[in-house]
Amino acid sequence: MIVRSASAHYSGLGKDGKGSVSTQSGVLDGQQYGFNTRFADGKGTNPEELIAAAHASCFTMALSFALAKAGFAEGELDTTAKISLEQEGEGFRVTKSALTLTAAVPGIDEAAFGPIADGAKANCPISKLLNAEVTLDWTLG
Repeated sequence: MIVRSASAHYSGLGKDGKGSVSTQSGVLDGQQYGFNTRFADGKGTNPEELIAAAHASCFTMALSFALAKAGFAEGELDTTAKISLEQEGEGFRVTKSALTLTAAVPGIDEAAFGPIADGAKANCPISKLLNAEVTLDWTLG
């Protein structure tokens, strides 16, 4: 089993509070977050942006491995994930992660690519983690 960690600190409460988030690897080290970075255009990050980064990178890596397993040796994959946060009652919920992929894989056609991409979408660990709709639009070039 692999275990990774991150930590968050929040000082103050509600809209007036300010937080920081750090990751085990140190790639995030005291990165600022708070109300303004989540619900406005404040400088810093937010949980949904971090989920989007995790989902885009997880799916792209899963697809890379699935294509290699299918016998393809090279290619370029570019994925964007857009996380939707919607109000639900008095709180909020992540309702969707929309993946958009542009792929260039020599020797593959759309009929072969589609099922491999759909399998990667369904089986990447972050897709499995999300209790939300996960969609995939792709372009093969």
